Amino acid sequence: MAKQATAKKDEVATQEIKKQVVEKSTPLEKKESKPSWDIKDRTYVLARGISPLTFTIPSRHTSKHALLYFDKSTGEQKEIRYATNQASPFKKEQEGEATLGHIVFQNGTLIVPKEKQNLQKLLSLYHPLKGRTYNEFSPIEVAEDELDILDLQIDAMTAARTMDIDHAEAIMRVEHGSKVNSMSSKEIKRDLLLFARNNPELFLELANDENVQLRNFAIKAAENGIIKLSQDQRTFSWASTGRKLMNVPFDENPYSAFAAFLKTDEGVEIYRSIEKNL
Repeated sequence: MAKQATAKKDEVATQEIKKQVVEKSTPLEKKESKPSWDIKDRTYVLARGISPLTFTIPSRHTSKHALLYFDKSTGEQKEIRYATNQASPFKKEQEGEATLGHIVFQNGTLIVPKEKQNLQKLLSLYHPLKGRTYNEFSPIEVAEDELDILDLQIDAMTAARTMDIDHAEAIMRVEHGSKVNSMSSKEIKRDLLLFARNNPELFLELANDENVQLRNFAIKAAENGIIKLSQDQRTFSWASTGRKLMNVPFDENPYSAFAAFLKTDEGVEIYRSIEKNL
């Protein structure tokens, strides 16, 4: 009986061990897949569209130009330098004598062939000036940006085509000022379409701004001698009676201020009176 009890205990213990092993090994931890690195020629361009004849960026860490990369996996700050005869861009991982190289953009562009993997990785992954002084050229990103611009232009030109002449005049007055008064309706529509194509973002902003039309309304009222703006541009009044309508707040465009005033309870009545005279 003692042998049977011992055997049973051993069997239970073995099963417990197996169970623990299974439990430990069952949850499979998914390792994060690192982004793939393509072996290919790469092009880098200076930011903001600048293209001087030559432009050099720092290629090694100095007290004047800090070239350091923080490695989150190790919590270590790594010193970077471009050595033409070394595989790694990190100084700590470079062995033997290092032949230091310069990083020079010509006419705003730097083309790095696939054979120079050390320089490519330094520029694409680790250099602190990436995204500030220069960017890696990506045909896909360029195509996406151009598509966004084309979509914006189409939206703007569609809105311009269907816009009534009064609204079009209000927007073009922002661009041309009083010159709009001498333009025909066809000239206004033509310039409106050109404005929508060349500056679609600003056009759509103005098209959706109700104050633009009210500002144009106020300017037309002043040009037609219905209201009058004082010489110091601080007061609007009725041209016929001289009765004051409003004071212009300090450091505001008079007609923008008057447009905002027309949306108040008192301003709505004045708007109706001006509209009858216009």
